[in-house]
Amino acid sequence: LISRLYGVEGRVRQASAQERHQVRQERARPILEEIRAWLERTRPEVPPATALGKALTYLHNQWESLIHYLDDGRLEIDNNATERTIRPFVIGRRNWLFSATVEGAKASANLYSLIETAKANGHEPYAYLCHLFKELPRAKCAEDIEKLLPYSLSPADLT
Repeated sequence: LISRLYGVEGRVRQASAQERHQVRQERARPILEEIRAWLERTRPEVPPATALGKALTYLHNQWESLIHYLDDGRLEIDNNATERTIRPFVIGRRNWLFSATVEGAKASANLYSLIETAKANGHEPYAYLCHLFKELPRAKCAEDIEKLLPYSLSPADLT
C-alpha cells in the first residue's frame, strides 16, 4: 500500500499543486483509507509493548499529521528532501566532537553553515567562498558584510 502511495506521487511529481491535490484525492486518499482500515483491524490484535505494537500506536497517534499532505498539493508525502538537506550538518556535528578546541569547533560550524547556506541559495560553494574571501577585506561595516551573505547575492554576482 505504501508503494502504491509513492507510485501516485511519482506520477504527479511535476504537476501543479492544484493537480497534485486533485490526484491525491482521487488516488491516494482511498489507499490511505485502506491503510487506516488495516491499522484499526490489526492494532487491537498486537501487544502494545512489542516493536510492532509501538509502531502501530505511533501510526495511530500521528495519523492526522500523516494524511495532512492530501489537503495541500504544495506539500510532499515525506520529509526526505529536508533530511538530505540537513545530512551535512548531522555529519558535521559528529565530526565537531573531534575538534581540538572549542574555537576550532565554532570555526568549523561557521564555515559549514556558510557553505550549506550558499548551496541553499543556489551558489556553487567554492565560487561563493572565493568571492567572500576576496570581498570580505573590503567590508567596512556590518551592512557591507550583510551584502556578502549567500542570500544577499545572486549566482551571477559570483562571476
